[in-house]
Amino acid sequence: MNVVFLSPHFPPNWRLFCVRLRNLGANVLGIADEPYELLHPDLRAALTEYYRVSDLHNYDEVLRALGYFTHRYGKIQRIDSLNEYWLETEAHLRTDFNIEGPKIADLPRMKRKSEMKRLFTRAQVDVARGILVDSPARARAFVASVGYPVVAKPDIGVGANHTFKIVNDAELEAFLMSKPEGYLLEEYVHGVIQTFDGLTDRYGEPVFFTSMQYSDGVMEIVINDDDIFYLTERHIPPDLEQAGRRILALFDVRERFFHFEFFRTPEGRLVALEVNLRPPGGLSIDMFNYASNIDLYDAWAHVALHQPWQAPPERPYHVCYAGRKPLRPYALTHAEIMARFGDRIVHHQPMPDLFHRAMGAYAYLIRSPDRQEVLAIARQIQRLNV
Repeated sequence: MNVVFLSPHFPPNWRLFCVRLRNLGANVLGIADEPYELLHPDLRAALTEYYRVSDLHNYDEVLRALGYFTHRYGKIQRIDSLNEYWLETEAHLRTDFNIEGPKIADLPRMKRKSEMKRLFTRAQVDVARGILVDSPARARAFVASVGYPVVAKPDIGVGANHTFKIVNDAELEAFLMSKPEGYLLEEYVHGVIQTFDGLTDRYGEPVFFTSMQYSDGVMEIVINDDDIFYLTERHIPPDLEQAGRRILALFDVRERFFHFEFFRTPEGRLVALEVNLRPPGGLSIDMFNYASNIDLYDAWAHVALHQPWQAPPERPYHVCYAGRKPLRPYALTHAEIMARFGDRIVHHQPMPDLFHRAMGAYAYLIRSPDRQEVLAIARQIQRLNV
């Protein structure tokens, strides 16, 4: 099978998807703007051929690259990046070359939060009230009906970028004066973020699924410049799994990772936030691997090549991500962390610059069968000198 992978070098751990594809016999063809000599040696070894473009945002260049690969290797069966940033580029290429997978017509349900809300309602899942900002009068009327605070977010956006909380009339008027286009206003939902994550086969059935809980919303982390931690769960709440499976069926997710976000309110209500048809970011795939003693890079390669793969029935561990940011007065040094908790830290590394604002500059993955233990260690890693 000929598989084209866009931006196979970023994030850095994504190279393992290409390595696993090659191990299973696929022709792996890379397209990116990174110099070939800077690619990780494992990635260079996995790629049958690499086509460097001057700018991956230049669609004409990428189109020519895919044309070249088609001429040289024949029909392209699959194109992926597993990255929301390149979702639209992938869809255009699949449409232009008639490649199986989501195409241009599928983009609204995959990218527009307003369309996600409509589909959540169809799936009989609670959703935060919200409107597209098409006039100041309608925005003011919406805020009057739901009260402050409200959240302003792009209808199409990645993560918490350009998302902020509005807490009074002055902030609302400042937002409206900026003449926002393509923005949603949503009621602010108090609660913790819980996720439903996994990978589906070609028939839309999950071959693996799990859940995570966050210390705080990514929006709050970015706004307050706080540290973040989040952990995998060993047991999935039944209402979360049921809601996740209904959304999976309605969005017709096939041969893809998924990352669904929900709020869990203090009263226990589950409120859908958004759908991402990609793996969760950062080191989440590695967390899932450590939590269940599996290899999801290999699992995705099997699914992509229409080969069977089965997850083990148990999740023996909780794994917690704890990030630290530069210039914060942490109580423990890295050496002290490793001396005290090294038997529970299964991985640690510096994070790419792009992730620093939300996830920190340095990351630790903490593993234990005991939920309270991983949380206690995360708090110690992030404890400040005060």
